[in-house]
Amino acid sequence: MTEKFDLLVDSCCDLPFDYLEQNNVQLVSMIINLTHKEYIDDLGKKFDYNWFMEQLKAEAMPSTSQINIGTYSDVFSQYINAEKPLLYVAFSSELSGSQRNAHSALRLLEEDNDSVSVTVVDSKAASLAEGILIKEVIKQRNEGKSLEEVLAWLDENINRVHAWVTVNDLNHLERGGRISKTSAAIGSLVKIKPIINIDETGKLVNVGKTRGRKKSLDKIVSETKRTILNSEEQTILIAYAGDLEAAEYTKQLIEETIPVKAVELLPMGPTIASHTGYGAIAIFSFGIEK
Repeated sequence: MTEKFDLLVDSCCDLPFDYLEQNNVQLVSMIINLTHKEYIDDLGKKFDYNWFMEQLKAEAMPSTSQINIGTYSDVFSQYINAEKPLLYVAFSSELSGSQRNAHSALRLLEEDNDSVSVTVVDSKAASLAEGILIKEVIKQRNEGKSLEEVLAWLDENINRVHAWVTVNDLNHLERGGRISKTSAAIGSLVKIKPIINIDETGKLVNVGKTRGRKKSLDKIVSETKRTILNSEEQTILIAYAGDLEAAEYTKQLIEETIPVKAVELLPMGPTIASHTGYGAIAIFSFGIEK
């Protein structure tokens, strides 16, 4: 009989808390810092998402804190004491130090325990690029697949997840060091919209730009069409930071140009949106290997 494993995710996966709870997935949360207060990104359990989007729309500049070693140690200890296998599919190690802290917590626990059945996998992804992997892991676990089978699937498919992103607010990219202050100022004046994806290492990379909002949305749809494989079998995920109208336009364009099983719209979580700003739109699918 295949031993069941538990699943842990972080709040950068942008899957709704209710969905995670229904599928017996444990959540470990990032912290958002805004107006000198700390807020727990619990993916909608208690966090007031609409309030947060209004803050972003009003040009608030929140920051985020990585998950610390102590938090990971507390969570991992529960499973070590229960002698139950745990799989943690983690936010890209190229975008946060959280995963490094998870490994540090594991090393400390290994010093005091003979057996530590906790596996940490680098998703090399953010937002629903991480989420689309987790949804498949949940599906496979529900089908009775073993941890070894799931890990083999992840190894084969992590670099097949494509994320095509555009942002509407260049100031957040400038603050994160991805563009210069001058580029942000000039770009905002002439309505430049960057096109971003996640490369094979898990880094965010600026790969192009357009002029105007509509052209940027058209571009991320065309890039999705170029890189997707077996589209008829897929549910494409779209994450949106507050701008539902833009997300619905993007969904309609996908449905008109790419034969897909379905398209699902989900709010971009507050941790990720803190770094993209209001109005970011991202499309996620499986496709050619990066």
